[in-house]
This record gives sequence, C-alpha cells and structure tokens, in this order.
Amino acid sequence: MRKIALLLLLSAMVFTTVSCKKETEKTAVNTTPGENTIKHAKGLSIYNYDGYSVVKVTNPWPEAKEGFTYILQEKNGKVPDSLQKYTTISVPVQSVVVTSTTHVPSLELLGVESKLVGFPNTDYISSEKTRALIEAKKVKEVGKNENLNTEVLIDLAPEVIVGFSIDNNNKTYATLEKAGLKIMYNGDWTEQTPLGKAEWIKFFGALFGKKKEADALFSSIEQNYTKTLAIAQNTTKKPTVFSGAMYQDTWYLPQGDSWAALFLKDANADYLWKDSKGTGSISLSFEAVFDKAQKADFWIGPGQFTSIQEMLALNPHYGQFDAVKNKNVYSFAVKKGKKGGIIYFELAPTRPDLVLKDMIRILHPEALPDYQLHFFQKLE
Repeated sequence: MRKIALLLLLSAMVFTTVSCKKETEKTAVNTTPGENTIKHAKGLSIYNYDGYSVVKVTNPWPEAKEGFTYILQEKNGKVPDSLQKYTTISVPVQSVVVTSTTHVPSLELLGVESKLVGFPNTDYISSEKTRALIEAKKVKEVGKNENLNTEVLIDLAPEVIVGFSIDNNNKTYATLEKAGLKIMYNGDWTEQTPLGKAEWIKFFGALFGKKKEADALFSSIEQNYTKTLAIAQNTTKKPTVFSGAMYQDTWYLPQGDSWAALFLKDANADYLWKDSKGTGSISLSFEAVFDKAQKADFWIGPGQFTSIQEMLALNPHYGQFDAVKNKNVYSFAVKKGKKGGIIYFELAPTRPDLVLKDMIRILHPEALPDYQLHFFQKLE
C-alpha cells in the first residue's frame, strides 16, 4: 500500500515531485580552492580537484537530517588525509546498479548504459535501449527498491550502487555497506525546479569520467529550456489550468511552489492553485476542486487515466468540467514502455525542455505549430 500511495501521489502532482526541506549537512568539507560546478540543483554540489572530486548530496530524501559526502578518486589521484573518512570510489566506474528509472536516461545520454548491471523491478524501465540490455540478461533483477535482494547484489558486486530512498529507513543499504559494497545516494527527485532535476546528469558524469560530456549535455538542455521559455513569454493568452484526480475521497493536486506548478508558470498558464504555498500536494474534496475549476480551459495530468471514457466510468461527475466537455484533457499516462512503465516518469526529469515544449504546444498551439507532443497526449 505504501508503494501504491506514493505512485498515486506522484501522478496527482503531474510531474514526479515531493516536498523537501533543505537541511544542514552534518559534515563539512573544506573545498577551497575548488569551485562548485552545480548551478541549479539545490541538493547537489561537485568540487573538482587535481586527481579527485568531492560530491556532496545534501537532500537525499525529504526532510533529511543529514547529507552525504563522497570522494571520487581518479587513477593515481591522491586524496588528502582529511577526506579519508568519507566513502571513496575509484572512477571511472565500470559497473553500477541504479535504483530509479530517472537514473537511466543519464546513463544513456552519456553512453554508459552498458555499465548497468542491476536494477530493482526492471519492468519499470521503458527505454528501448536499456530494455534490450535487460532482455539480453546483461542487467540483473535485484528485487524491489524497498526490499533489495542483498544476496544477489553481494554476488553481483557492482563498483557502486546509486541508491534512492524516500526516508532514512535504509537497513538494506547499511547491510550492503557492511558487506563491502559502496552506496551513493541520489536525490534528483527532491529538486523542485525543472533545471535543478536535469542537472543531476553531472552526478553521473562525475562517476563515469564524463564530466565534459555531462556539462555539454546539460548546457544544451538548459539552452533549449531558456529558448522555449522565451517563446512562452511572448504568448498573449493565459489559459486556466487544473490538475490531479480523485483517489478514494480525496483530490490531490500540486501546490503552487512545486515542480508541476513551475512548469505551468513557465508555459504562461494560469494554474488555479498557483498561490498555494508549498512544494508538495494539496488534498481537497471534489466539491472544492469543482467549485474553482469547473470553467477551467485545460485539465493537465489527470492521474493515471488514459481516456475520458475511463475517467467517466470511475466518476461520472468528471464530465461536468468544461475541460472534459471540450476534450481539453491531456495525460502523460498514455505513453508507456514495453512492460508498462510510464515514459514520462523515466525521462521527463532529465528533459524538462521537452516537457515545457509539450506544455506550450498544448496551451499555446500557435506558438509551436509544427511541434509534436513528446510525453503528453490528448484524451479522447
């Protein structure tokens, strides 16, 4: 149930995001004269030195009370004695286990997907390139993220496991560390800005000795996003938008400071709950949403629904919204991988430029007349 509830919450918020508070890291590192190479991500810092890098992950999960510091040591690189207490990993890494589908696009963009040797619940992976590796049995099933198979992982012996966790209850990772395996937590999902999430490709660039490639890839994404943002700012209309859907007796939709709301703001939309404070989700009754959104122009991200017929079969009252009557409902849940994984969940955090283009094509079709939707699809 915990897993199902989390998935529904992420879906209701349109774009995979959860609220996160910036906490002070317990351990401080003297990185002078190194310079942090991260510009947008709030939970990641990377400092490059001669022969090694210092990677700091300060928001590994929501409300984290501590951060993590990792030393990435290059061949023949000398790490100062003052940094010896931190987890040290030899780079470039030759074998890795990752634990979130959001990690997969970074591996592929950097051309190191062949280094992936294990993943929890491989059916969630949608990318055809990595699915081919799974089907060729080059990527081993290592259980489920909340219940990793320690025996398989110990036998697999990857050089590093890139961990994903929703809280500090990580007994499995502690067991794996005691067995000699090295864990690096990745907090890309706690970032609250589109470019903040995407910049975590530099985390993998540092791991695989692909710093220049990661910098270039992110720079391209950043430039594309900025150019697309300028297109949105030149549009004259500001259509009204609402999001989310009912789960049991509650309607979940994104708060005004969330990743979802920022996309809509950047796309020059009038998100009806833009003034709500917070980066997570709002819990409302059907009546409260209907009262405010009945006349809204668009409904974007209606949970896991893939057709209007499916929506009305579950709740006929959905048909009272103008967005449904006018067939202005768009969902990311239609486009799935071979095993049913939703492509949006996997790729969107790394490619916010494509998400923003989707939003503009939906809300301001005249601004991008030749663009084809990448993630979203109009529900019929």
